[in-house]
Formats: sequence, structure tokens, C-alpha cells
Amino acid sequence: MTNLKPVDVAIIGGGWTGLAMANELAGRTSQSVLVLERGIPRKTADYALDMDELDYAIRLRMMQNIADETITHRHSARATAVPVRQYGSFLPGSGVGGAGEHWNGASWRFLPELFTLRSHLNQKHGAAKLPADLAVQDWGVTYGDLEPHYWHAEQMLGVSGKAGNLKGKTVAGGNPFEAPRQNEYPLPPLKDAYLSTLFAEGAKKLGYHPYPQPAANLSETYRNPDGITRAACSYCGYCERFGCMVGAKAQPSNTLMPLLARRKNFELRTGAWVRRIVHRDGHATGVEYVDARGEEFFQPAGVVVVATFTLNNTRLLYLSKIGTPYDPASGKGALGRNLTHQTDGTTPIFFDKPLNSFMGTGALSMRISDFDGDRALNGSEGLLRMGMLGTNSFGNRPIASFDALPRGSVKRNWGSEWKAAALKWRDRNAGIYLSGEHLSYRQNFMDLDPAYKDKYGDPLLRFTLDWTEHEHRQRAFANQIARKIAPAMGATVDDTQPPRGKYNAINYQSTHIQGGAIMGDKPDSSVVNRYLQHWDVPNVWVIGASAFPQNPSHNPTLTVLALTYWAADAIVNRYLKHPEALA
Repeated sequence: MTNLKPVDVAIIGGGWTGLAMANELAGRTSQSVLVLERGIPRKTADYALDMDELDYAIRLRMMQNIADETITHRHSARATAVPVRQYGSFLPGSGVGGAGEHWNGASWRFLPELFTLRSHLNQKHGAAKLPADLAVQDWGVTYGDLEPHYWHAEQMLGVSGKAGNLKGKTVAGGNPFEAPRQNEYPLPPLKDAYLSTLFAEGAKKLGYHPYPQPAANLSETYRNPDGITRAACSYCGYCERFGCMVGAKAQPSNTLMPLLARRKNFELRTGAWVRRIVHRDGHATGVEYVDARGEEFFQPAGVVVVATFTLNNTRLLYLSKIGTPYDPASGKGALGRNLTHQTDGTTPIFFDKPLNSFMGTGALSMRISDFDGDRALNGSEGLLRMGMLGTNSFGNRPIASFDALPRGSVKRNWGSEWKAAALKWRDRNAGIYLSGEHLSYRQNFMDLDPAYKDKYGDPLLRFTLDWTEHEHRQRAFANQIARKIAPAMGATVDDTQPPRGKYNAINYQSTHIQGGAIMGDKPDSSVVNRYLQHWDVPNVWVIGASAFPQNPSHNPTLTVLALTYWAADAIVNRYLKHPEALA
């Protein structure tokens, strides 16, 4: 193993969190900052010819190679886990920019009570009436702490949207139920798709409050405070699972890398697969990694920032033996606990006229938040929390959108009758979608698999995860609302009912995986403190959605960035001046 020249800060992972942290530290201090990314370098020009649905959306060119590393999954601690050999449930990105290159651009702030959810539920229902296996926690930070950092992120990304709660006052056209904002969005909303207008009209007829989803897809040409100028969206429909060929979708490669490339105290090292964080006597001394040629290196560092995808953050801490592994039987230990995904659901709807749905962009959606959180729940539903409903106009591409038919419209899924029906309904189908909160439970967690290993011989990460009755009830409740909205927007609904099966690792359910290295105010129930500093090894910081104690209904990216800026402030303003535990 080759020992390398020491750096002040080694950041593991070159996605949104890693590069945002690198930009803060390299731009605000004289520290030498190194980002280790195991994937390939990327830039906007690489995407000029990437509009190949088969290559990118079906064969998943931009995702981690599942042959090199995957997870194993089981539904309970009594079952035997098996490897996931076909991506479906979630799609971790690879290469510079990570999932931030292929994301759709949805840019949400979380509701204020989500950061103090355990206290909120205790106050509303009484601790004794909550399910015994409910593991939700307070985060250790508040919405007020993060509000300025949300704004920082929105300006950097160039978020298009419409405020609905500006400094505590309701604003027409936005989400009246959102957390209070101190500033209007940097850009106006994206143009409405035809489907969006139909949904908005139908929702209004029923007394709901539709609004456009906030999006990091530019509605017009934008120059952010860092001096980065990007062109407006062309609504080509090739957004999520693709890199943007014109730079309209905010990606680390077109917002952060142009800044970092000019900094002399910054280095990006690609092809670097970090296998261990080396530590001694409660202090990290650096990281061990393997390069693209298979050579092993030790990189000394004064500070180590773990900034990979949720799965890899948790797994790397396990492999490095940092933190106390979670034991679901006793409830003790923190590493690996509170695994959550996303409660999603779809009510298929059909129209007697075309929608021109081939046009769209990754975050072009119309939403209602009338049922988000718990404000609309009266107790009879058997629900603690719900979520958002809406329609998406992401751009229906030829392969993925084919064969969306009303139930019972054909006798078999092949032959001339099926082909004719598939063509008829090709541009006349859509869905009303649920994006619901996924609460954390004691029995859902991550650990290392005792049998299966990656290409280097290291144990794979094991998921123990299944749906509970609460998620099934969320889908059923959302389906009832959707069936009221559909006829109001001129659509029909067949008799398809929400599934009640077990968690399926093959069907895509968003890439919103949370937990494993959660934040909190107590070391016995969290991995990192409120600043995302590790409780046991104070010169290690773990940032990303792995810190979320549970999953809100909203997409995680904006909150991940806000927490990164929050942690960067703590490092710059406090830790580098007095290197010690901050909480």
C-alpha cells in the first residue's frame, strides 16, 4: 500500500453533498481539500448525444455497476437475505455528480414539524398511544436553523417555483401549506403542461389548492450568485436518468465543478474506491482506497467527510468499525437504524383526447398538499401522517410509456389487438401520484450481510425492510382522493386497486433511501450530532440523506444541500478553530 502526501480534508464521494462541502471549505478557507470519487469524470458536453432511452433509462448507464456492489434484502430479521441483481427499487448514481446528474430536479423544503416529529406526535397523540415499534426521532435541528441554508441552495440551483407562504403570509398560486419562506423563488415556475392544467382545474373544483412543483430546471436563463449562467429548459422530456444536454437542470457538473476547477487548494481524484476510514484512539487518520488499476493507497487527512449515497455512507462506517451497530432486538446501538424509503402509489387515469405528454421535464408537476403532514387527518383513517398528491409531466418516452392500458381493455398482452390498444392509449394515459411520508420502524434497518461480498471481498450492505399497515393505508387513502379528482379533470379510472404486497426491491419506488447514520441530540440513539459530526470520532463528518431519522413526503435533495451548508458553517466557524466535539 502506497502512503500519499497528507491533505487537510478528504471528502469521500463527488455528488451534491461532497462537492458542495468541498466548494464551501476550499472557497472559505486555505485548507487543502481532496474529493475521492470512484466513478468517472463528467461535464455538460458529455450529454450532448445522450438521448438514448434504451441505454440510459432502461440499461441505466449512469448508475452504479450492480455487478461490482449491490445490496441484499430480506423482509424481516427472521428471513434470509438475497442479493439484488437487477436495479429497480432505487437507482444510485455513479461518477462525478452522482445521482445529482440523473435526478429529476424536484426541490422541496420540508415542513417545520418534520424536524421535531417525535415531539410533534407525542404532543398530538400522547406517547403511550403511538405504535411500540415506531422509531421516528427529532433531528436535533429546526426548520429555523436551516431556512437560510435552504435559500442558499435554491439560489445555487436556480429553483423555479412560486411561494405560497412568504414571511407568514399566504400568496396566491403557491402552496399555502408550505413552511414560511423569507424570499420568493429565484425564478418563476416552469410552464404548465396540458395535464397540469387539467389536474389544477379538477383539484380546484373539489376545493383543493394546486400549485407547481418547485424545480431545479430553469424556467428562464439564470445567473446564480456564484456567477454560473445556464440556459432555460427546452422541455425535451429527457431529464431523470439522463444528464441535461443544455445545462438547464442543475447538476453538480454545471454548478459546482466550474467553481472548484478554479480553486488551487482543491483536487478531484476519480477512480478511487474508498474501502476504509482508518482511525486510532477516537481520531481518524485518513482513508484507504483502491484506484482504477487495482493499486492500494493510504491517504492521510486531518478531517474526513463521508458524503456518498445513503447506502455507501452506512456501509463504509460499518466496514471501518466506526460506531455501535444497531440491535433491533434490544433497540440499542445507532449505526444502521431507521432505514426508510418512500411511500408511493399511483392511480392510473385515462383520457379520450391526447395529452402531448412527450413534452416535459424532470420536475414538471402539479401538486396538492392539502393532505400533506397530518393537518387533514381526523383519526378515522388509522394514519399518523400522509403526503402529497399530483400529476407528473416528465416526458413520456417511447419505451417506458408503451403498454399503459385500461384494465380489461384487451384479452392478452400481445398480438394485433394489444398493439392497436397500446397505440390508442399511448398519449391518453397518466397517473395521480402519491408521495407519502415513510415513517421509521424499529424492525427496518441496515447491517452487513454475513454471506455476500463485493468485488473486493468486503461484505455487502443488507436491507431488512418491509411495508407496514400504515403504508398500505396511506396508499388506499390517496387512491380514494385520486378517484374523486380524476372525473373532475375529465379522466376515467379503472378498477385497479393499490397493491398490498410486501416491499419489492425490483419495482422502482424513487431513489429516496434514508437513515443508517441518523442525526440527533443523543449519542445512544444517533450516529452524528446536530452538525453531522460523528459522536465517536469528531474529525469524521457524515453528510447526506443517511442522516434523516425518517423520510418526509418530499424529495430529499434540497434538504441534503441545506444540511451540507449547515455542517460546513460548523466546520469553518467552529471546528477548524477548535478541533473538538461540537455537541
